[in-house]
Amino acid sequence: MFLKLRGLHAPLLVAAALLSLVASWLRVPAPWTLAGMGVLIPLLALAARWAAVRDAVVSCVLGGAAVALWPVPLVWARSAGLGAWWEAAEAAAFWALPALGAVGCGVFLRRQAAGRRRAIHDARREQQLQLARDLHDFVAHDVSAIVMQAQAARFVADSDPRQAARALERIEAAGLSALASMDRTVHALRDAGDGPTAPTPGLAELPELLARFEGGAVLEADPEALAALSRAAETTAYRVVVEALTNIRRHAPGAEAVRVTLRRTRAGLDLSVANGPAPRRGRALPLRRRHGGGTGLEGLRSRVEAADGTLTAGSDGVGGWRVSVVFPAAGPSQG
Repeated sequence: MFLKLRGLHAPLLVAAALLSLVASWLRVPAPWTLAGMGVLIPLLALAARWAAVRDAVVSCVLGGAAVALWPVPLVWARSAGLGAWWEAAEAAAFWALPALGAVGCGVFLRRQAAGRRRAIHDARREQQLQLARDLHDFVAHDVSAIVMQAQAARFVADSDPRQAARALERIEAAGLSALASMDRTVHALRDAGDGPTAPTPGLAELPELLARFEGGAVLEADPEALAALSRAAETTAYRVVVEALTNIRRHAPGAEAVRVTLRRTRAGLDLSVANGPAPRRGRALPLRRRHGGGTGLEGLRSRVEAADGTLTAGSDGVGGWRVSVVFPAAGPSQG
């Protein structure tokens, strides 16, 4: 019954407290006053738990005073002099204890509920960020490939129809991959908490990823290094490769070579994606630049650091670009 009156807890407590104070000073028989305490104390807990903060403070102060002061008139009526003050103070202190206990219980439940709300909010926020990262890391990779292949097909359609046809085939493959990534993301959102979701791609899918990369990319992987990566590091490494290839499409579409290397070093497990310099002669593909972007390398850096790795990116000194990630690995390393 009390729980159905959440918005009325503070007004009810104020009304009951005022009635109790009036009854106490009118010296209403103790049994009736004690019955009033049986109403006031639960109302103190409910107001502290459910009422708005300002209403809870005002009503709980008034209600606590009513609980603590109800025996004072009875003590004064029975005693006189200095002893009456001491007895009244002792009685008020004694009855203040259950009032404080009720308020403390309500405050504790309020804080517990606030903590649960914060946890739910943080979990939802983390899920949103995870979905954003998945959409950027996987869908944007395939969409950028579609855009580039479409521009390439338009560029060579008149002079080389066969190249345009092959570009359309790559557009189809990239589109199917983007749809699969979107399906996986939607499945994860729809079935969150209802069971296992589709696993995030790992390094086992690297050959397929590189095969779809136009212009070709070379994979040099040490089997021992592959076996030493944890699942978290493996999925993060896959995302690093996807992001690096996406950036190559956007910023260096004419790169002469792309090499993905995974090997053991003294520092741990080294994954690098490097592209050679673009040729200076010949016609360049007229790419349209896209404004804005996703999480990019900065988002990957935080993800790599969460997997205990380090990420560096910069020029390779010969006109190309290199992205390198080092993950710690157990066992002896090979220099």
